[in-house]
Amino acid sequence: MSIVLGKGQSNRIQARLERLYGVEMAPKLIRRFEMMLGRYGVGEVSPPKTPLWTENDTVLITYADTVQGGENPLRTLRGFLCERLKNAIRTVHILPFCPWTSDDGFSVVDYREVKEEYGGWRDIEDLGSDFSLMFDLVLNHCSSESPWFRQFVTGVEPGLGYFVTADKSVDLSEVVRPRETPLLTTVATRGGNQNVWTTFSADQVDLNWKDPNVLFEFLDILFLYVAKGVRILRLDAVAFLWKEIGTNCLHLPETHEVVKLIRDVLEVVAPHVVVLTETNVPHEENVSYFGDGDEAHMVYNFSLPPLLLHALLRGDGSHLTGWAKTLPDLPEGQTFLNFTASHDGVGVRPLQGILDDSELDWVVGQVKKRGGKVSQRSMPDGSKRPYELNITYVDAMSEPGDEETSIARFLCSQAIMLAMRGVPALYIHSLLGTPNWVEGFEETKRNRTLNRRQYKLDQLNEVLDDREGKQSKIFDILTSWLIRRQNHPAFHPEAAMEVLDLGKACFGFVRKAHDGSETIVCLANLTAKPLTVNWSDCVSGSDPVESTREVLSGAMVEPGKAIELPPFGPVWLALT
Repeated sequence: MSIVLGKGQSNRIQARLERLYGVEMAPKLIRRFEMMLGRYGVGEVSPPKTPLWTENDTVLITYADTVQGGENPLRTLRGFLCERLKNAIRTVHILPFCPWTSDDGFSVVDYREVKEEYGGWRDIEDLGSDFSLMFDLVLNHCSSESPWFRQFVTGVEPGLGYFVTADKSVDLSEVVRPRETPLLTTVATRGGNQNVWTTFSADQVDLNWKDPNVLFEFLDILFLYVAKGVRILRLDAVAFLWKEIGTNCLHLPETHEVVKLIRDVLEVVAPHVVVLTETNVPHEENVSYFGDGDEAHMVYNFSLPPLLLHALLRGDGSHLTGWAKTLPDLPEGQTFLNFTASHDGVGVRPLQGILDDSELDWVVGQVKKRGGKVSQRSMPDGSKRPYELNITYVDAMSEPGDEETSIARFLCSQAIMLAMRGVPALYIHSLLGTPNWVEGFEETKRNRTLNRRQYKLDQLNEVLDDREGKQSKIFDILTSWLIRRQNHPAFHPEAAMEVLDLGKACFGFVRKAHDGSETIVCLANLTAKPLTVNWSDCVSGSDPVESTREVLSGAMVEPGKAIELPPFGPVWLALT
């Protein structure tokens, strides 16, 4: 591939560098960037002919070693996915696969290598021959055992300037915290004791993005990931990136500028790569990462998982409907990543401004009753508040002692997520119907382990082949739905979505294809009782409907007839 940096692109990137590093430094940095591009040769790259996404795009989220067998985990994972999910999933998000020391991968030692126990780059590339790939770029911090931090400790360049330090006498109480652990960690260095910034843990040391060398380290890593086949680039914990004493150090203008810069760079070297921001924060703050159409291509829909949990456990979708009506109409080339569960559990900060504290406390209590744990965060006044619910989404949606209701409620949550505007993403343990991993938690004593089970391949195959088992039923139904939703233009990630007012017991919306070729009415009964919905309340009478097919089952439905929804029953009515 050969690349030329056009004048418009150069001016835009230089302007961002000026805002980050100053007018005097920017010309030097743009020349440095052009030298990096020289590695790609000289010439011109044509714009991609393929769209960023289609209605067939779906993402599976998994650790490299979730499935283990006789060979290395990445190879085992590829075999399992090819056998079980080849026709259902388009993209595989391999959670951090680099060498790491803690947080199950998010404390990176070396961004340019694959953890030896998982396999190697060849295994990543082989998986990429069957599926599109999504990688993490852990921008905010790295491992305290990384070569960069060793350089900092010993006073060696370039790592000497790579980390954020602060005096403990400085008032940092306004800094937004996602954890209970101390913000500063004291380490002995050649120059004496230093207090390094550790937003997430003492082993995850925050990087100093005020040093442009850090930027260029990550640009080099970015180019490597592009070469290895990345299709979606997930910017982990990006909201905390830039530190400025005297502020809350969250969503600072420079942080947004870095995200925009990464997008600008990718539009030069790899315009097919999607930038995805991971910002587990209140909804209005989260959607700010779309910028003015110039920032992230895709943003996690973080409010969706806890709102679905509240609605389906309460049997009341009032808050869910009200929130869904506020979702922005995005320009072409931007959309949400919809999900219900991730490797981290269910964040509850995104409920801020949507549910009051009493409703949140009620949800927390329901999760505890179902065997879940609650992770806390420190507030400026020293108090603690729930930050994250640690539980598998299957168990979070369960009705103790009633397997049929448990399965129906969980599947209802997945049907809603799969039909909403955006690209759907399923955590592997949701797809597998995995219950809480109590044994794992008892071993590690870490809340998040409940939702990070590891399977032996033969054990997993036995579970999925048990036709009467709960996990098999969930897996079979979800994979069939993933296949059935394909090739429906009304499910394009950018297709219109109109939220309906159907009362608190029913959540409904209408998806319409851009070209007018298809309309799909999506309804979900949020209660344990049968529900009847009037046809006229969800289908406009202005356009005649000749036929209706229920997408999830494939059955034909008589147009105009009242729609009967069983307990926790979803329907997708395709109108033609």
